[in-house]
Amino acid sequence: MPPEAQPPFLQTGWISLLSNYWLVFVVAFAVSVITTPIMRWVAIKTGIVDHPDEARKLHKEPVAYLGGVAIFLSVLSGILVSYLWINKIQIFQPFPLVVLLGMFVIGVTGLADDIFKDWAPRLKVAGQLIAAAAIAQQGVGTRVAEGFLRGVLGIPESVCNYTLIEANFLLADSITLTYITGVIIIGFFILGACNAANLLDGLDGLLSGTVAITCVGLIAISTMVALGLTEENLVGIMEHFPKSNFLSNRGSGITLIGANFVLGFSVLGAVLGFLIYNFNPASIFLGDSGSLLLGYLCIVMVLMLGEQGRTFLVVAGLIVFALPILDTLLAIIRRKVAGKPMSEPDSNHIHHIIKRRFVNVKLTVLTLYVVSVIFCLLGVALVWAHTTGAVGAWAIYLVAIIVFGGICLVSFRAAHKHHKSCVE
Repeated sequence: MPPEAQPPFLQTGWISLLSNYWLVFVVAFAVSVITTPIMRWVAIKTGIVDHPDEARKLHKEPVAYLGGVAIFLSVLSGILVSYLWINKIQIFQPFPLVVLLGMFVIGVTGLADDIFKDWAPRLKVAGQLIAAAAIAQQGVGTRVAEGFLRGVLGIPESVCNYTLIEANFLLADSITLTYITGVIIIGFFILGACNAANLLDGLDGLLSGTVAITCVGLIAISTMVALGLTEENLVGIMEHFPKSNFLSNRGSGITLIGANFVLGFSVLGAVLGFLIYNFNPASIFLGDSGSLLLGYLCIVMVLMLGEQGRTFLVVAGLIVFALPILDTLLAIIRRKVAGKPMSEPDSNHIHHIIKRRFVNVKLTVLTLYVVSVIFCLLGVALVWAHTTGAVGAWAIYLVAIIVFGGICLVSFRAAHKHHKSCVE
């Protein structure tokens, strides 16, 4: 796109754009570095610790929980500073309050599970569904369904957007087939992402490092989307997202890409600060409050990429977040085939398989970081292919399928071999 076709605030390039968000990252990182050891002290004093066992847990001494509280406070700090700092570029809009509400609900339900070890799984699911309902009520992510219904299924626009119930003070969007489908997608995505992140959190620093890589990929995708916006795009986005979705309105255009930058840099700063204490040997764990929260925040960023109904952006975001998704999918299939309950833990997750081969925890985690980087690059490449046309997008999809399928095949074989050896 020629520079003159871009909004004035984007004509200086991506470095200038991202420089507006550096303080968000710094504040989130600093708060994480400061609050994590404090929460570790609180966890030890109150007995909120994870005790080792001889089966799945590899640490030899009790390790503090409550890392999720530090993550929550750090991300919240980054978001709050954005209201005070970022007010000079049109693409920025105050962060949707419903996402903050979802953060709080997810964090509280996860914290309850960390404190009360026998916290009922249905209560955690209820918390996740409440968070999903909150963002759906304000239309954050509901347009993800538009590209799917019209672009994939070929349903006419008149059918997709036929108004069943008019929008009112309780609803940002009118009730249409697109909205209903979007709500279902939001619920499915949030439930899946929260639990996928929880399952991946099995080794020191694995989930926090993977989320950091995911944030970098999602920020890169958001940057490409932002640099492709025109003044016309911004007007169209403003018409779709009413001002009631936000605390206030700055500028003439409303877009969730700005919110994606704020959330991406906040989470990135939070997990990097936390990783200092969480990398092997970890002195504090995320706990359910942290793993569920990070899964929620990652998928919210993916959902916000779908604000303009472009399905490939959502697919690209899911590819960036593919490692937790892949691990969860394998666990579901594995337990289904074995006739075991979905909630029953086992020692055949991807990190367990690699750990048995390499023995060393650090090497295992670093290996999975590389896998996450590969998925991250594929997701970013997909958006680049779609926006530039320099490479056929089909080629990126093909590579992603090959990588995804290859990991599945190797994992199934390794899990079967391990199960057979245990039986013998």
